[in-house]
Amino acid sequence: MSLRGTGSGGSIQRLIEGVQVLGGAGFLSPSFLTSLAPAARKYGSTAAAGFHAAASRTPKRIALIDDEGELTFEEVERDSNAIAHELRKAGVDAGEAVGLFARNHRGFVLAQVALDKLGANTLLLNTGFASPQLREVCEREGTRVILYDEEFSSIVEGGASELTRFVTHSEGEVSETTLADLAKRGDTAPLEAPAKQGRTTILTSGTTGTPKGAQRTLKRTSMETLIGIFGRMPLRTGTRTLISAPTFHSWGGFHLLMGAQLGSTICLRRRFDPEDALAAIHDYRPEVLAVVPVMMQRILDLDDATIDRYDTSSLKMVCASGSALPGELALRWMDRFGDNIYNFYGSTEVAQASIAMPDELRSAPGTAGRPPRGVTVRILDDKGKEVPQGTTGRIFVANDNQFEGYTGGGNKEVIDGLMSSGDVGHFDENGLLFVDGRDDDMIISGGENVFPREVEDLLSDHEGVLEASVIGVPDEQFGQRLRGFVVLKSAGAVDEATLKEHVKKNLARYKVPRDIVFLDELPRNPTGKVLKRVLAEHP
Repeated sequence: MSLRGTGSGGSIQRLIEGVQVLGGAGFLSPSFLTSLAPAARKYGSTAAAGFHAAASRTPKRIALIDDEGELTFEEVERDSNAIAHELRKAGVDAGEAVGLFARNHRGFVLAQVALDKLGANTLLLNTGFASPQLREVCEREGTRVILYDEEFSSIVEGGASELTRFVTHSEGEVSETTLADLAKRGDTAPLEAPAKQGRTTILTSGTTGTPKGAQRTLKRTSMETLIGIFGRMPLRTGTRTLISAPTFHSWGGFHLLMGAQLGSTICLRRRFDPEDALAAIHDYRPEVLAVVPVMMQRILDLDDATIDRYDTSSLKMVCASGSALPGELALRWMDRFGDNIYNFYGSTEVAQASIAMPDELRSAPGTAGRPPRGVTVRILDDKGKEVPQGTTGRIFVANDNQFEGYTGGGNKEVIDGLMSSGDVGHFDENGLLFVDGRDDDMIISGGENVFPREVEDLLSDHEGVLEASVIGVPDEQFGQRLRGFVVLKSAGAVDEATLKEHVKKNLARYKVPRDIVFLDELPRNPTGKVLKRVLAEHP
């Protein structure tokens, strides 16, 4: 079965609907268009274009609030110009590969905007990386410069010590040059348009667990795309958005980009803590909150007295993505905070696929909603043929924003112009999409993609381990967590804590098993393949 996000009626009706949607979002006001249009011509559909336009339109408005305080649009423009000029002196220009290894704070935003202005190719690095992953990814992507938070110094020293380095955030004095240093000494004059448009690379996991680079050049966003997104997720110009989802992820990055282009005030906290998130909502009064579902779960896990201390009435939209949103969690949230959830389904590769609105989540908990205008979703079988309504098959998506392929080569499967999302799902009788699971053995833990193979190999490489297998098991907080099964070379050769530490030192934290079970042998079929379904039944 297929479903295409469209307006109703003919072309005139679609035009009217499009004007209504864009006008309702504030996108068609003369002051907005006359500032954003030249900025987009100069910097493309980037955060830099949005901040640059807002600086010319409303220079004294608050652009950014984080743990360190407030910055106006005028200050973001000035500081990002200075940083860009200084980075250019260090060899960063159009097409240069630069790694950004930072949490949610002004340093991340100023770095991203400066790199956009230079036309650099930005590699967004996962803050859970260990040194071996950092080294492998930077070498593969040809990265020569890295901008990083001081807390990751030991990881950078172990994995990227030979790169030109600048610190994006520090708690005290550091020996490396900081972005604050660059902002103080750099030329604040506007930059010329870059020689070519830069691209952003977001890391995903490959079939062996090695992070892949999914690249996307931020071209000018089509009106159909904007109408589609705003039509089902009614973002507005000039609002406040609290981005709790990591900005190095597609989802957090999407809200940074859209917030900048809409002239919103972006609110950030370096680390997510459930009560701190409520305090930020209480203090900053955002209308929009961008989260991954596990964050919603952790907020709801707070006791009622704690939740009641904070006024969350400003929230009009809680935008969730990054992993599956359980229907029960959506209902619990709306019962507590009102019907304000917008569940966005997509991926780094296929971009937007569908959006579930609050009324749809009420009537059909667990749904991924409907494709927005400009998006086509089809459910295909293993032969590439459409399946009947209600039948589970592979999800394929078409839109204007899909990625350009993996930096190391390869792409997602494409059939008749539609790209595989890597998931399986179905449409119900009302045309609502439901995602039923992955079409491979990927484990999604707290929004992170994990393949068991690399964890198994690492455990098996330990001197005390004979063999190992890893599966995903349900977890209330993270959706899924890893569970390891290990056969030791001799009784007591190594304990659980040591093996967990072994994984933590070599892989990202989210790949550390929640628990490890010691067995005398792994269950196998006659051909020697480990029977993971048997392991899943283990108490």
